[in-house]
Amino acid sequence: MTQTNSKRTILVTTALPYANGPIHIGHLVEYIQADIWVRFQRLIGNDCTFLCADDTHGTPILIRARNEKRSPEAVITDMFQLHTHTFKNYLVSFDHYSSTNSQTNQHLCEEFYINMRDKNHTEVKQIEQTYCNHDQMFLPDRFVKGTCPVCKSENQYGDSCDVCGSTYSPTELKNPKCSLCGTPPVLKKSDHVFFKLNDFKTLLTEWVPQHTSNEISKKLNEWLKDDLRSWDISRDEPYFGFKIPGYDNKYFYVWVDAPIGYISTAKEFWASDPDKFARIWKQDQSEVYHFIGKDIVYFHCLFWPAMLTAAGYRKPTQVNVHGFLTVNGEKMSKSKGTFIEADHFYKFVDPTFLRYYYACKSSAGLDDIDLNLEDFVQRVNSDLVGKYVNLGSRSAQLLHKYTSGKMSEVISEEGLNLLLDVVKASHELQKHYEAREYAKAIQLIRSHVDHINQYFDQKSPWKTLKENPNSADALESLAVALNAFRIFTIYLSPIIPTVSDKVAALFNETAYQWPMVPAHVDAPWLKSSYFYKGALTLNPFQHLIQRLDIKNVTQVLQP
Repeated sequence: MTQTNSKRTILVTTALPYANGPIHIGHLVEYIQADIWVRFQRLIGNDCTFLCADDTHGTPILIRARNEKRSPEAVITDMFQLHTHTFKNYLVSFDHYSSTNSQTNQHLCEEFYINMRDKNHTEVKQIEQTYCNHDQMFLPDRFVKGTCPVCKSENQYGDSCDVCGSTYSPTELKNPKCSLCGTPPVLKKSDHVFFKLNDFKTLLTEWVPQHTSNEISKKLNEWLKDDLRSWDISRDEPYFGFKIPGYDNKYFYVWVDAPIGYISTAKEFWASDPDKFARIWKQDQSEVYHFIGKDIVYFHCLFWPAMLTAAGYRKPTQVNVHGFLTVNGEKMSKSKGTFIEADHFYKFVDPTFLRYYYACKSSAGLDDIDLNLEDFVQRVNSDLVGKYVNLGSRSAQLLHKYTSGKMSEVISEEGLNLLLDVVKASHELQKHYEAREYAKAIQLIRSHVDHINQYFDQKSPWKTLKENPNSADALESLAVALNAFRIFTIYLSPIIPTVSDKVAALFNETAYQWPMVPAHVDAPWLKSSYFYKGALTLNPFQHLIQRLDIKNVTQVLQP
């Protein structure tokens, strides 16, 4: 159906990958889900910008640099190059990829802090912190491990529990130990800067249900029932990050400058168009979407909107939250070989296949995705290669064999009706993509692919043309199959963009845009439409993708 709404201006961000390690296939769930949504928005004609950056600060970077006898800047520079290379391999189409260790981000962090401080949303309190006498340093959240004070799960970090989701301070952990050396820490007093989150409780209570899913809203409302604790936004030296204005030995906690990186990256991207930057981040004249994992909801749906409000910036239109990845039904684990780096996976498997499989498993909910390798191979080989690609391959090669690639100009009513059914799926598919219900989109496309394949097999043009190379009925069936294949490709373009580009080249076309179907479609219109490529001469068919071999795929589990 023709899109009736005007062109939308959309900004999409993903959680910033931490610059202390490579991207793994669990991370890719988020980046691929977001990229599919971005490509869909661009495909239907919206102005959609996709931004991200490396999250570069914090003690882990500092410790790694010390261990490697390098500067933190050298560590994050190497990781920046690795991350950007990985994203390119997996076809993640960022318009701009930056770093939180930028001058732009530092200036914005200072701007945010001064606004919060001058509006009396900060306070200084003396606190007792865990301190390691062995390493001679205060221990940030992730450098203390112990027993969760709520559910009693062991080996949990000092800021939150992976088992029950509770948040707390490192001093609340039971049986704490320094995660660097294993020494039980002592308590030591220090002045810290706090952001008074409870100042925004009323705002957040109203904002959360309107800008998060029902599942997330219910979870956040559990916290919003009570007063919100002030948030410690400072860290003592030694620390790798930005100094807080007015202090010589205090730094912004990494979770302060990381989300501000969403804005600094945008400011860099629109440096030559400051009015557009202002329209998006200051004037709320656009849509802003964050894609994140369910483990960082608290930061993005409570702290972040409060910080934005205090600093005079708009809040996100929606925070889209996804579940985790399991491999063969197990949590990703190095000991079990299921903790797989993206670049290692890339050595054995075409990234197009992972994009397709994640889409097959993706919904708008919080359910985890399981990468079952046997199911992965079967689904790719059966559906993507065996049904979709094979439809185009068989029909295009037959067309070239018997007509040198020239498609029939005549399609019967039966063929037109089949194509009309495919065309009419456009409106429902747009709804599925918009709602991030990619599994539903693929299921709908697959049902139409099956229908066309049944028609093609019934017609069996390879048999008829062998006996009669000029058979109008057989040549018509090739035209129907190829028209349908072309439309399926447009529908799948956000998921398998490189295949889409190859198919466009087959049809002598530029990169595809979403088919804009009139509200009232009839057969005569179709014959002269964007969909029906009568009298077209196709280029020779070029190989699109190769079937997966389970022996190759299982090698991803080997170090």
